[in-house]
Amino acid sequence: MGNKYTKGYTEEFKRDAIALVDSSGKTVTAVARELGISSESLRGWYRRAKADRGEGGSGELTSAEREELKRLRKEVREQQQTIEILKKATAFFVKESDR
Repeated sequence: MGNKYTKGYTEEFKRDAIALVDSSGKTVTAVARELGISSESLRGWYRRAKADRGEGGSGELTSAEREELKRLRKEVREQQQTIEILKKATAFFVKESDR
């Protein structure tokens, strides 16, 4: 997504840039400079691609794991909101039944 200051790159462009780093023997910074992109962007794409191939560092999440974590966090947030609503409803009905 990004904000108005970041460029959006297609998945194909990202894959090609990562493949260029792998095949050229050049550094991430050199390839990024050649492509006219931020070295930090390319470094992040490269790190994610390595993790997805199972070559990442210990504790590094794959894209699938990152998506699952995002989904689960959203689910937890929604359940916490539901619990808060039910607590308030319970308190309301307890108060009403005492009248």
